[in-house]
Amino acid sequence: MADDCVKNEASSHRDGGSPDPGSQGTVNINGEAAAENQTLSKRQRKKLLKQHKWEDERELRKQRRKERKQQRRLQRQNHHHQNKEKGGDEAQNGRKRPRREVTSGSLRLVVDCSFDNLMLIKDVRKLHKQIQRCYAMNRRALHPVQFYVTSLGGQLKQSMDEKDKGWVNWKDISFKMEHFSKVVAKDKLVYLTSDSPNMLEELDQKKAYVIGGLVDHNHHKGITFKRAKELGIDHARLPLSSFVKMNSRKVLTVNHVFEIILAYLEKDSWQEAFFTILPQRKGVVALEQNRTSIQEKEDEDSDSDSGHDTAEQTEKRT
Repeated sequence: MADDCVKNEASSHRDGGSPDPGSQGTVNINGEAAAENQTLSKRQRKKLLKQHKWEDERELRKQRRKERKQQRRLQRQNHHHQNKEKGGDEAQNGRKRPRREVTSGSLRLVVDCSFDNLMLIKDVRKLHKQIQRCYAMNRRALHPVQFYVTSLGGQLKQSMDEKDKGWVNWKDISFKMEHFSKVVAKDKLVYLTSDSPNMLEELDQKKAYVIGGLVDHNHHKGITFKRAKELGIDHARLPLSSFVKMNSRKVLTVNHVFEIILAYLEKDSWQEAFFTILPQRKGVVALEQNRTSIQEKEDEDSDSDSGHDTAEQTEKRT
């Protein structure tokens, strides 16, 4: 009898005496969610609802993308069948963009990257982008050059490995760990530097022209010219002063020098090459145009002076 009473009490305790822990947890969670909703602003609640809606429609969006992809595939197949019926190859080739005839030359352009220790990492990354630009422009050029990047290592190689791992697969470019003087014979080298007294009038296809791979914001003035003299190799500067007048210094980025030479090979004109490549912020003006404007100003000043004298003479006569 006593055992039955104990069992009945335990049973009544389970059924109605104390709440189920699981249901209590659910109540607490719902209560917390309701309290959280009350504390949220109207904008936050709208944002939360929008996020829930986005997540709920994920599968629907996936299905729509799949349907669009399948529809595009069917359109391509239908288009292909139509071209085949019309005569196939001609119609198919007509869709392709015609490629320009490219003439590869023997001219070599070398970017000298031996200044790695003189640059901050942010400037090294700028040099990396300039080399990327040179590579892209050379691939598109009508007269591409033989492109070399020498003394590759240090911060520059680290930046390329981190930011552009595909550089090892680049085509039509030679990456060298050695100094450029070990890659090309010294009597074939010409260092392009704005400090050189020698004007570059024409490009020699047998030469290799070296561009200093340095982004230093003018902290190391004349260093490329100094390097060229130390190595005992030829040096020259682009004929900027013969064709254009610039408001800024005549120190150009690596890719600007590279692109100017590509443009000269295509147009056979330094002036056209300069105006095609140099950015407007450099304030580039054709030398003839600049001289004409100076002459016009002098003529205006002369006319105004003569007009003033005539007025004075007229006043004296009266």
